Amino acid sequence: MDDSKNIAKNYDPKEFEERIYKWWEEERFFTPEVDKSKKPYTIVMPPPNITGQLHLGHALDNALQDFLIRTKRMQGFSTLWLPGEDHASIATEVRVENELLKQGLNKKEMGREAFLEKVWEWTDTYRNRIKTQLKKMGVSADFTRESFTMDEKLNKAVRTVFVKLYNEGLIYQGNRITNWCPKCQTALSDAEIEYKEQEGHFWHIKYPVVGSKDEYLEIATTRPETMLGDTAVAVNPEDERFKHLIGKTLMLPLVNREIPIIADEYVDVEFGTGAVKITPAHDPNDYMVGRRHDLPEIIMLNENGTIAEGYGKYTGLERYEARKLIVEDLKEQGFLVQIKDHTHNVSTHDRCGTTIEPMISKQWYVKMGSLAKPAVDVVKEKKTKFIPERFDKIYFNWMENIQDWCISRQLWWGHRIPVWYCQDCGEIIVSVDAPDKCSKCESSNLRQDKDVLDTWFSSALWPFSTLGWPDKTEDLEYFYPTSTLVTGYDIIFFWVARMVFSGIHNMGDIPFENVLIHGLVRDAEGRKMSKSLGNGVDPLEVIDTYGADALRFMLITGNAPGNDIRFKMEKVEAARNFANKIWNASRFVLMNIDFDLMEKYKADTDYSLADKWILSRANTLVKEVTDNIEKFELGIASQKVYDFMWTEFCDWYIELVKPVMYGEDEKAKGIAFNVLYKVLTIGLQLLHPSMPYITEEIYQHLNADFKSISISSWPQYTEDLKDEKAESDMGYIIEAIKAIRNVRVEMNVPPSRKAKVMIYAGEDTKDAFAKGNTYFEKLASASEVEFLVSKDGAPENAVSAVTKGAELFMPLLDLIDLEKELQRLNSEKEKLEKEIDRVEKKLSNQGFIAKAPAQVVEEEKAKGEKYKEMLQSVVERIESLQK
Repeated sequence: MDDSKNIAKNYDPKEFEERIYKWWEEERFFTPEVDKSKKPYTIVMPPPNITGQLHLGHALDNALQDFLIRTKRMQGFSTLWLPGEDHASIATEVRVENELLKQGLNKKEMGREAFLEKVWEWTDTYRNRIKTQLKKMGVSADFTRESFTMDEKLNKAVRTVFVKLYNEGLIYQGNRITNWCPKCQTALSDAEIEYKEQEGHFWHIKYPVVGSKDEYLEIATTRPETMLGDTAVAVNPEDERFKHLIGKTLMLPLVNREIPIIADEYVDVEFGTGAVKITPAHDPNDYMVGRRHDLPEIIMLNENGTIAEGYGKYTGLERYEARKLIVEDLKEQGFLVQIKDHTHNVSTHDRCGTTIEPMISKQWYVKMGSLAKPAVDVVKEKKTKFIPERFDKIYFNWMENIQDWCISRQLWWGHRIPVWYCQDCGEIIVSVDAPDKCSKCESSNLRQDKDVLDTWFSSALWPFSTLGWPDKTEDLEYFYPTSTLVTGYDIIFFWVARMVFSGIHNMGDIPFENVLIHGLVRDAEGRKMSKSLGNGVDPLEVIDTYGADALRFMLITGNAPGNDIRFKMEKVEAARNFANKIWNASRFVLMNIDFDLMEKYKADTDYSLADKWILSRANTLVKEVTDNIEKFELGIASQKVYDFMWTEFCDWYIELVKPVMYGEDEKAKGIAFNVLYKVLTIGLQLLHPSMPYITEEIYQHLNADFKSISISSWPQYTEDLKDEKAESDMGYIIEAIKAIRNVRVEMNVPPSRKAKVMIYAGEDTKDAFAKGNTYFEKLASASEVEFLVSKDGAPENAVSAVTKGAELFMPLLDLIDLEKELQRLNSEKEKLEKEIDRVEKKLSNQGFIAKAPAQVVEEEKAKGEKYKEMLQSVVERIESLQK
């Protein structure tokens, strides 16, 4: 793109982020070909709902996915990250309906077709908005393969699966108790229920025994209005209090209907009054009791939550209004015994928050028994792995206790159920394609089922429907099964479990090998972000202020698989500061590097100690980061790159080679330029998955081998560059320089006042310090460096510093206060004594010795010995100054 010297002076992500993304798209870097010579790596993007803006949860989800896909692309895989959106049946219908009401339009008055036209308009607007937001994040997804759960190809897949399951006897229609939302007026599956703690009451009510003057059973209920649908009262067959009443009847108050007293072990003798009202049409447990005893199922509620016909003055009242009136009437007629406060978990619809009414209704169901078992087995056999592994338990718990799945919804927006009813002969036709006439009587008078399928029915097919199934496409053959799914722990049973059994049943194979689970993004105080708390953060606003790279880096480094993350703006600022540091260091390198000289000495390996050290450290970093990524420790990997680039490369290596860069030795300069270039390139490549924009912009100024950093080759660890001696030697020198700098700062000696540095080193470290003369002169303000054969050779007016492998002496006392130096040494002595005490306590702890690996115990022992040596040196120095 640009010449190496033309890099902008200041880091400004607004200047290049949009331009770079457009270029990536034009070059089709993210659009893979089916290449049998390469191994595929596939991620299907969890499709965001088309109900609004992307939030920080999406930002985290996509930052993690992009990290993986960019890494694998650079590692030579044919990488497909397939994006798309979900039609979100209930959520979208509710949103559009509310928007239309603001315009004075009523859904039912408009009719199905006109309403769906409005939903499609909404869909087009929000799909484009979501796509724009994703691109701002820098996602390297292949938008040429973008899917939408209501696309024709996905609709075909949905219809095919429905018909297949129906023909296999795994889809059936039945009158069963189901979760009903009176506001949305649709059935819901168990996975769409959210439990909320609410303050309520237990109403204790008398049910008189028929034929007795004063005998009655006392029941307690949290929903007194449902008594209108009671068809029995149950007691435990072993309960001595009620044995004589079993088989008799009660008079249902207010309704004046006789109902039997039945015996059932479902009733807990210890709980409540020991007598339970049974309302089979409005309670899942009562429903099962009713089936066992062949009780009538009386539906006392309408679909909109009002009282049904046949209940006099209660008919037509909203359920809670009816409750008030029923309680008043019970009290007035002497049936209300008492009211007790009661806090309980109430089932609510996760989309609109309405309290659910269990209700018998005719719905379509999927039989889950035979589908769930293979889906459990593949996780137990580790064919599909959860990261972290602890989420296996949540998955198993749900799958092993799974109920049949209610898949029909009384909505207009969604995949309409592919079932037609003949109006003349009553034949039911289940077909992928719309039939023209009845297969039995050939009548063309057909009516399609008016309901739509649960949103999750189509989402369950996402890993293979997006690749073209049921057609046998090249993409499907090559990219399925996918490699990794990245998702939040909150939808393991909603979506993950359903994709697993759908993949196995329809494709004969798992949908993905790995499931990387992340947590929720919470605010700085650990609270869930919500509109009511007003603590939500718009990722686009963060990007506008700090750039996409800073937001991505903060989310990735703050993430540990399966754990929630706290969003703190200061951490985003810190990530931007890091980007700024990388920019300035890269600009310094680019402004000073001589590419011709670099080329001339490209093959030369006459490295300095600093060169060997940084090459070895970069080499080690490549190995560690690659290993971390393979274990999905993306936050740890990114933090290691941060530490290396900030400290070792920017703060140390660049400073260490400046004397060479500004010197006269052409060969040394050429070699240093090659090392700078190589290490900077490695750092940028390792950083690219988390910070794609800045790394690409800098890479374009490097005259590199590849057109884009996104398709460059991932750095490889090479044994040749491993140099433990150089790392050890440079480690001694760096620690010594830091010690000298600390002393000078504490003594308030300005950098311009140079002082002689005398080093007393041990036999095993002499060689290392001897290589550091130049570094001490340039980075420790040393006027000269002298090596002592004995500590006695140090002048009396010298200030000392104890460092790893040596004692350092500087004749600074002429410039500073003796008392101040003694204070500093005593402070150092106190610190060392505390460290020794800490180590000794640790080593005397038998629990630590028993549990810690042998290597860790040995390391602690070595630390203790080192601290004791350092303490002895400090004590000797204090004594010498006090003579």
